[in-house]
Amino acid sequence: MEDNFKTEIISPEKIIFSDNSIMTTLPSYEGDMSILKNHISVITFLKPGIIKVNQDNENIEEFFVKDGTVEFFNDVLVVLSSSAINLKDLSKDSIENLNREAKDKLAKKDISDHDRYILNHQLDALKEIRI
Repeated sequence: MEDNFKTEIISPEKIIFSDNSIMTTLPSYEGDMSILKNHISVITFLKPGIIKVNQDNENIEEFFVKDGTVEFFNDVLVVLSSSAINLKDLSKDSIENLNREAKDKLAKKDISDHDRYILNHQLDALKEIRI
């Protein structure tokens, strides 16, 4: 299709997703960012949240990320993240574990404001996940 562009989500161990999409929405520090074909070139960082990859009007893949970097250039979107997980692969137990880990880290007294900011975004993103 002519409105498609290549989207890849890559971890250090494997390629998590690689296919064409018509739109991909990313949780960046500048705010949620939607990428369409012919978007201006972008390099940015991800905050904790959900990546939504619209392959067409019916197929949407969703991925939870804690962090990562994004590059969009020449109609190729590359997301590099060591924490990207397809929502289809998450269970209630794994979400509860991620919640508990974040809350445990937030309870520490020596946590930086930056880490507190990140962990609160992670908790907010985990609340949005419906399994």
